[in-house]
Amino acid sequence: MIRIAMISHGYYPLIGGAERQLAAVSPALQAVGVEVHILTRRHADLPTYEEIEGVAVHRLPVPGPKFTASLAFTHYGLQKIAEIRPQLIHAHELFSATTTAVRAKKRWGMPIVVTAHRSGPIGDVQRLGQKFLGHQRLRTFAGAVDHFITISREIDGELMGIGVPAERLSFIPNAVDTTRFAPATAEQRAMLRTQLGIPAEAEVVVFIGRLAPEKRVNHLVSLWPTIRQAHPNAHLLLLGVGPEEGKLRQMAGDGVRFCGSIDNVVPYLQTADIFCLPSVAEGLSVAMLEAMSTGLTALVTAVGGAPETITHSANGWLVPPDDVPALQQSLLTLLANPAQRASIGTAARQTVLDQFSLSSIALQLRGLYDKLVS
Repeated sequence: MIRIAMISHGYYPLIGGAERQLAAVSPALQAVGVEVHILTRRHADLPTYEEIEGVAVHRLPVPGPKFTASLAFTHYGLQKIAEIRPQLIHAHELFSATTTAVRAKKRWGMPIVVTAHRSGPIGDVQRLGQKFLGHQRLRTFAGAVDHFITISREIDGELMGIGVPAERLSFIPNAVDTTRFAPATAEQRAMLRTQLGIPAEAEVVVFIGRLAPEKRVNHLVSLWPTIRQAHPNAHLLLLGVGPEEGKLRQMAGDGVRFCGSIDNVVPYLQTADIFCLPSVAEGLSVAMLEAMSTGLTALVTAVGGAPETITHSANGWLVPPDDVPALQQSLLTLLANPAQRASIGTAARQTVLDQFSLSSIALQLRGLYDKLVS
């Protein structure tokens, strides 16, 4: 058994992509002999310590404004690391998590691994580079981190651009619980639609993610009246909350439903016909992989890891970012062709089974941990 500390700004019950990924992978790591301790920020009404699916979750107090909260996160994180005495630290995202890991390595000497989850203008490298002393921090991280895990080749290029050699990079993608995220039978699907208040004859497109500018949900909402003209039974389900919600609600017309923050997205995926993610930037979308595992056609923008995962019209559907006419035409094409959607969905699930299963990714991580600890 190897003991590790996972450091992440957020963890379950927060339901962003990185949080869902950690919540899925951590129990799978325990199953292959990794004792996982999660160090994360404490939010109101959550306990300072609990075990979730056998994984120890330590929540750190982070009061005050953003800058002092970052200092507090590192301070209390180091205290907890001294108590846990991990053999390795795995930080998720740059910023405070990696700062804490680097400080711990300097103090106690354990190896550190960092996963960069996003690329592009909202990714770790570009965002940190824009901050005060950001480039200095990037150079420090490039020299101090023993190994970086990337989830797309785009992130590889950004890390090499700040001086990380290729031999300290490993591509280990996000993972999916393919047993949980599985297609529903026709009978199950009909029952789920009744439970969720979705008409049996509806053509359902689902979005899962933060209602934030980079997700470009406004594109979906703005073109929905045109979709409804051709497909009067088309319904758009938006799962998530965020800063754009008020504006989107003002824009929304018939057939658009705001579902809020949903803990268990499986029933919504199983009842949908198409998953759509029109983001301008991503790493490797967990929501996209979960939709593919459920047997849906994923209509996504060709950003981050999507073009490496999807072959257009074979196991998914790609459109350029910020190309609203292409997004609209793709939706119309897919809604009009259920047989094509079914074929794409079958291939999508097989892709996830072959490349992104929890057991496979957990073994890859365990192998890297063993190599670094030894």
